[in-house]
Amino acid sequence: MYWGLRAQNHRGHQSHGFLTYDNGNFYVYKNLDLVPKLKPSAIQEWLVRLPGNVGIGNVRYTTSGKCDDQSIVEGTQPMTAESDGIKLAVSFNGNIVNTQQLMQEVTQQFPDFTCACDSGLVCNKLLIELKSGKDFASAVKSVMLSLDGAFSVIGINGDGEFFAFKDPHGIKPLCAGHSPDGKTFAFSSETVSLDINGFVRDFELEPGELAIATKDGFKREQLIEKPRKAFCAFEFAYFARPDARFDGKYVYEIREEFGRNIVKEFPEIVKDADIVLSVPETGDDPAMGVHEESGLRWERASRRHRYVTERAFILLNNERYSTIDRKVNILGSKINGKRVIVTEDSVVRGDTTKVIIEKLRKSGAKKVYLFVTFPRIIGPCFYGIDMSTYGQLIGSNHNAEEIAKIIGADAVCYQSIEGLVRATNCGHNELCLGCITGKYPTPLAQEMADKMKEKFLQGYQEKGRIYESGDHANGIQW
Repeated sequence: MYWGLRAQNHRGHQSHGFLTYDNGNFYVYKNLDLVPKLKPSAIQEWLVRLPGNVGIGNVRYTTSGKCDDQSIVEGTQPMTAESDGIKLAVSFNGNIVNTQQLMQEVTQQFPDFTCACDSGLVCNKLLIELKSGKDFASAVKSVMLSLDGAFSVIGINGDGEFFAFKDPHGIKPLCAGHSPDGKTFAFSSETVSLDINGFVRDFELEPGELAIATKDGFKREQLIEKPRKAFCAFEFAYFARPDARFDGKYVYEIREEFGRNIVKEFPEIVKDADIVLSVPETGDDPAMGVHEESGLRWERASRRHRYVTERAFILLNNERYSTIDRKVNILGSKINGKRVIVTEDSVVRGDTTKVIIEKLRKSGAKKVYLFVTFPRIIGPCFYGIDMSTYGQLIGSNHNAEEIAKIIGADAVCYQSIEGLVRATNCGHNELCLGCITGKYPTPLAQEMADKMKEKFLQGYQEKGRIYESGDHANGIQW
């Protein structure tokens, strides 16, 4: 569990938590920030603190609930719930859109429930279904059908049974594997957690599937028939580790293909460039693709300070500029007087890229062309990436030419949606492309996006995450 979380700490920096099960009891440890280093001298202490032979863990950054330290602590997973002798613990990845409706339902059953984050709501919703007398699979199916959003869930019930399930669209990743001796079984968001433990990957859970680990292996059951798969396309461009595997292909290979695609789509820009530079580290693999396709030298003159680990677009506005400035070091003598192609995974607010382009200009870059692997983001994400309003997205009301002027680039060249889809080996109907097409896989998210976009274009100032605002005063009801 420990090394599995360490391998996935890129998926959440704000908090971490471990939970184990032993003889009918849950044992929990939670704290803020990154998963800490584990000192050999403290291992015995941890084994006493977290006894048992089954457990779950989580690393998190906030896309639901408040962002102050107290709220982050309350929202740190794994979550537990108990009533009438039924116990549950869950670790959740994703984001629920219909949280207000769910909150009403949960508080009717449990009046003392106050947790504002969706992971606690999911845990208690499953508990409610189990309390109604349903068997476990039927209870999970009811949860799947009642939630609008993305949810990959692993958990432990009161009997120590280790389970996992995915939402009916499979928006977030979740795979399963086992140890070489066949005695240990695991679920993980990314294959890197299996790799670090020397485990064998068995399968990626299907949308709407429930899997239970037993001493003989995995018991799998498809609860939602013929679901429409909508895997998050942003995983390929930014979120997942480059050495993670989805459907048999490493993420870094897909990102290299992204770079090749942009060269093919913007040949005139390539002809005018001298070198390729990457925004480390998610821009590194596309830079290799640009280099291979164009023949331009990939100049490794942009370096990331390894221990400045914050992800810029997750930070608060007042923290973002200084963090970006400190995070990336530009080796000025290598780019002075050069026409530079810069590879970047995405442009969300534009803050990160603007700072880097300013640094390149100060270092003497003659021209700066930005090659962006993820197509222009025009709408919010409802499913677990914290870009949740139109107002914070530079691409929601600016085209590529306007964005270039705002961030100081000579041109901004986005990979086409068709190129992205082709490189992933998925079809349009197998990916969630909501933030770049405006077409969302779940109905409530689509309704919210449409209504808020209309208001935004009329000059309405959003007051926070769309799915948490419930802004009835402005005629927006969901």
